Amino acid sequence: MNLFRSRVSSSIVSTMAEELGSSASTATSSSLAKTRSFWPSILRWIPTSTDHVIAAEKRLLSLVKTPYVVEQVNIGSGPPGSKTRWFRSKSDEPRFINTVTFQSKEDSPTLVMVHGYGASQGFFFRNFDALASRFKIIAIDQLGWGGSSRPDFTCKSTEETEAWFIDSFEEWRKAKNLSNFILLGHSFGGYVAAKYALKHPEHVQQLILVGPAGVSSESDSKSEWLTRFRATWKGAVLNHLWESNFTPQKAIRGLGPWGPDMVRRYTTARFGAYSTVGVLAGEECKLLTDYSYHTFAAKASGELCLKYIFSFGAFARKPLVQSAPEWKVPTTFIYGFHDWMNYEGAQQARQLMKVPCEIIRVPKVSLFLSYFEIYGNQNWMQLIEYYFILFSQMTGRAPSIHRQPNWVPFSCVLCLSDVYFT
Repeated sequence: MNLFRSRVSSSIVSTMAEELGSSASTATSSSLAKTRSFWPSILRWIPTSTDHVIAAEKRLLSLVKTPYVVEQVNIGSGPPGSKTRWFRSKSDEPRFINTVTFQSKEDSPTLVMVHGYGASQGFFFRNFDALASRFKIIAIDQLGWGGSSRPDFTCKSTEETEAWFIDSFEEWRKAKNLSNFILLGHSFGGYVAAKYALKHPEHVQQLILVGPAGVSSESDSKSEWLTRFRATWKGAVLNHLWESNFTPQKAIRGLGPWGPDMVRRYTTARFGAYSTVGVLAGEECKLLTDYSYHTFAAKASGELCLKYIFSFGAFARKPLVQSAPEWKVPTTFIYGFHDWMNYEGAQQARQLMKVPCEIIRVPKVSLFLSYFEIYGNQNWMQLIEYYFILFSQMTGRAPSIHRQPNWVPFSCVLCLSDVYFT
């Protein structure tokens, strides 16, 4: 079975690596009716709403050429008979996962894309056309983010928090009647994708982890460094912010009507025409800024997972490497050139895994692709630093590509245009 999967992966690589395109769009959407606020946004302290998120998503996806359909997939209010209603609120209302499916050929393999922390599926907008030429692309907003339902976050432990994302994803899969799909997760989405594949390997054909968070455990040297850092006034403040679940999104909401300008300044400085990477055209930058603000400033929900999944310093409380011997799905790890997600954790995991595993470091190929290829997840780290520096200098570097001779990677093309993954 593993050999068959490997051959399927090799075939996909050979046809897909040549495909990358630009964007503009036709779209049809069917979405759940939303309650509109009585007050015009100009009178709100935080000028956003569910309708703003949906409208901003539509404008951003207008840059995509491939036709698509948006739907709100009902995942209920909790699994039947579940004792822990991990995504049930006091209202007992059903929950919905915002889902975008792109038009593809009938025989195309299904690729499900899961975004990272604080992001949503729209951040993949430059990837969709290239991937849709070879795959049936389904991109989702995880529960509590983007255009999905944002129930009150009531989790109080790592186990409950993992269940929030893993089990809600499984309910979504059941509702969509999916199986034998390729699962791609970026950053925190990689952590969720890996945990899902561990629990439900029978549904996942292959696992692609792009700059995944939470792979390695905290080393003794870094533990000592963190202990010393916490003893400083700066470390004490940052540690307090972390443990009190302060997030970058809270900072944006706290700025009220000045929040949009803060996000605009960040995206322009980081991705605009006059930035060091200059990867976004004017209209792209404007639409991404608008989309980012409304998804960041919406009701706090999934973002509150942070302190339960990671300890201060961004180390997973239950690192993936500990479960590596149990993995049953062929896996490809992909990292940026100077990715702060240290690839050494993936190396450790590969040594313990009993299934084919590939580790790829993406080289610089072209300008609009260059930011992720060079820095990978560092953009997420810098975003958090930009809003009150929640992390310290914890950057890792990968010196080379490591490849098993008999295992062909799924495709580094999957992350080449990962400049917008957050």
